[in-house]
Amino acid sequence: MPMFNKKILAVFLSFSAIIATAAQSEDSKLFDSGAKPEVIADGFEFIEGPTPDGKGNIFFTDIPNNRIHRWSEKDGMSTVRENSGGANGLMLNAKGQLLAMEGTNQKVTAMNPDGSIEVVFERYNNKRLNSPNDLWIDNKGGFYFTDPRYGFSTHEKEQPMEGVYYVSADYKTITRVVEDMQKPNGIVGTEDGKTLYVADTYLMRIFKFDVKSDGTLGPKKEFIKQGSDGMTLDEHGNLYLTWASGLSIYDPDGKLIERFKLHATPANVTFGGPDGKNVYVTAVDKLYRLKMNVTGQAANR
Repeated sequence: MPMFNKKILAVFLSFSAIIATAAQSEDSKLFDSGAKPEVIADGFEFIEGPTPDGKGNIFFTDIPNNRIHRWSEKDGMSTVRENSGGANGLMLNAKGQLLAMEGTNQKVTAMNPDGSIEVVFERYNNKRLNSPNDLWIDNKGGFYFTDPRYGFSTHEKEQPMEGVYYVSADYKTITRVVEDMQKPNGIVGTEDGKTLYVADTYLMRIFKFDVKSDGTLGPKKEFIKQGSDGMTLDEHGNLYLTWASGLSIYDPDGKLIERFKLHATPANVTFGGPDGKNVYVTAVDKLYRLKMNVTGQAANR
């Protein structure tokens, strides 16, 4: 989701409404019997970037309030970082560092377990990044992130395009791997590291890429004719997308298998919980939880 701006939010909601076309839901058995969306935290302004820590806790960002929060079953909601630089997407790496896409600050940072902050990258080819948005860590320890342009005037733009980047596992090398998308946003890859999905919120499409051994990508291929913000994958490789008022779920062949309605427009989604069988959804000012019959793929839980 773009950095918070009331006009941008209104456009996002209207675009989301466009893609909320009617669809017949099949009995996919993905959701727990009688599953109902449960609000487990609220009172925020616009939340994003849900990510699990493998212990049942969920981290997420409140973009306009410039905070990173953590929710746990035991302790409820707490704030783990103030002045987060407009952080949007989050993900924990193998070192326990919380990677944050700081859209306002135009940089990628890592928060250490002791709370100290390290800058991972803020420039590419000696030019400032646009607005780092979302990320996915691969099975080698490197990560991909999207860098659309939100919240800045045209004359401030230094990058010639809105791209997707790959950061090596040692965080020493950054490579632009996608240069032909309009506004890349949500991003997730398969557990085997062979396939990467990226949402283009301008074109309202999900694109699919084959991942090469060096982390670079093959040509983009249109996968689903639907927009999305954040997205995640379950253990069967089903892709979960956020749409106008709920989740759309597609199988690995791109067939729609389920739509689940919520009471608010969701921005992002992840699996988590003690057994990995909960789906957590950030939807404007509320954090939702859904009980599932499936787990997220290991890389996403």
